[in-house]
Amino acid sequence: MLRTHNNGALRLSDVNKEVNLVGWVAKKRNLGSLVFIDLRDRYGITQLLCDESFNDITSQIKNEFIIKVVGVVKERHQYNNDLLTGEIEVEVNNIEIINSAELTPLIIADKTDALEDTRMEYRYLDLRRPIMQSNLMLRHKITKSVRNYLDSLDFIDIETPILTSSTPEGARDYVVPSRIHDQSFYALPQSPQLFKQLLMVAGFEKYYQIVKCFRDEDLRADRQTEFTQIDIETSFLEQDEIQSLIEKMFVKIMKETKNIDITIPFRKIPYDEAMNYYGSDKPDLRFDLKLIDITNNVKNSDFVVFKNTIMNNGVIKALILNNSADKYSRKKIDELQALAKKNHAQGLAWLKIEDNVISGPISKFFNDKQAQQFINELSLVNNDLVLIVADQWSVACNALGALRNELASQLDLINPDQYEFCWIVDWPLFEYDEEEQRYYAAHHPFTRPAINQEESFYTDPSTARAQAYDIVLNGYEIGGGSLRIYNQKMQEKMFEVLGFSKDDIEQQFGFFVNAFKYGTPPHGGIALGLDRITMLLTNSNSIRDVIAFPKNASATCPLTKAPKPISKSQLSELGIKFK
Repeated sequence: MLRTHNNGALRLSDVNKEVNLVGWVAKKRNLGSLVFIDLRDRYGITQLLCDESFNDITSQIKNEFIIKVVGVVKERHQYNNDLLTGEIEVEVNNIEIINSAELTPLIIADKTDALEDTRMEYRYLDLRRPIMQSNLMLRHKITKSVRNYLDSLDFIDIETPILTSSTPEGARDYVVPSRIHDQSFYALPQSPQLFKQLLMVAGFEKYYQIVKCFRDEDLRADRQTEFTQIDIETSFLEQDEIQSLIEKMFVKIMKETKNIDITIPFRKIPYDEAMNYYGSDKPDLRFDLKLIDITNNVKNSDFVVFKNTIMNNGVIKALILNNSADKYSRKKIDELQALAKKNHAQGLAWLKIEDNVISGPISKFFNDKQAQQFINELSLVNNDLVLIVADQWSVACNALGALRNELASQLDLINPDQYEFCWIVDWPLFEYDEEEQRYYAAHHPFTRPAINQEESFYTDPSTARAQAYDIVLNGYEIGGGSLRIYNQKMQEKMFEVLGFSKDDIEQQFGFFVNAFKYGTPPHGGIALGLDRITMLLTNSNSIRDVIAFPKNASATCPLTKAPKPISKSQLSELGIKFK
């Protein structure tokens, strides 16, 4: 096309140069004797100035036409500070229409009025929007930074299989029928977990991969059926060394992509502390609003809910909103109660401090002395609002954690330009399922028990802790990892606690367990969510805005209409018949 410059390149230093430009017409403004055209490519926008001698061709040009122009760079009479090229314009000497375009079903601009499904149906048009291109270019910068960093530390990029065996990893597998092997299926990997551990057995010591993973689970704003992991595994490193490696990687990412300097080491918060103070295992640390335990402060009140909770070994936890009581009417508090109940709390009690006394529906259960003692012990002052949940510890923490995040948004406590990283450590090794009356691995079955429990984790699974760690940014888990079991006997004990029979182990993990017989090094690693990291660094509301061709909330693709039925001949070839 003989393009001499892209549309984001020209500056005052280029004045009087003759240039050839190509691109899409972003906007046309007809002022009678003059026509202005904003010419767009992925690098930016250049304003074109066409005099009346071009009226015949400019009258044909519409938005999203692709054109080529030859012209001379001139200084603008009035600068546009919103554009990198805002000090110049190009006086056109020649225009050529390369291709025409129909009226688009969505506005090609940073702000568009199109519904999300329309955007996704016409994703190739949605991706022309500068903000979407900026998102994907930042994603590219993140992956480039990661690769350069890990390559500099002698990590090896190794691909692992996409068609593999089905193994229980916490979510449903996507399965692929085999044409050659009757009634047999491949599974798409939920992660490369087993293969990257086998690479450690193979002696590679430092592995990484930016890899697609697949999980058949319900979608939300930060979750997709297929997603991309920055997958890392190392041998002979301890937990602190792995965490330090990742922290230095984020120093590089933040500097190279956002020009932000972050401080390391990141704060390390034990799991129980995170739940106690923030009501979440992925706390948002950009605002200082903590849950407090008020069980002892209210144990003498006559409120039967509090009495029953304490009798049943529950807790009474609260959030104190300073100087905010007047902002919350009964109706608004009812909305907060609905959110608490959505998160499994039985209800939400509340108290306000007005004229130096407590008021609210449960204030009648405190005598004057108890009320004053409550105010003094919690250092409450006029216009404070106390929101209270009485329940089992995990329920109370989770419900108030959800309220904490909602209140931070309502009260504008969050700085969107702030980035707060932390590690969540000292995780439970197991989770107990009351319905199935059995333990599940809190992370996965290959997580190494805590150092002081490596010989005893199976005797009391309820108190067992893991050498596991999640990395959290601004209230989102962006990665999780652990040190892995490398001792065959310890792995057998882990399977035993989880209720796997020998047949289960052989069928699902036989190839993996057999490898442990041949000298497995101590190893560990982490998987980081590239989509979530990019979402947070672009201040996007959904990971769908940082994935080129995502699925919608119903796990369908409006562009390709997937998933959809296949032909009877294909089904027959695969030996599949629907009930």
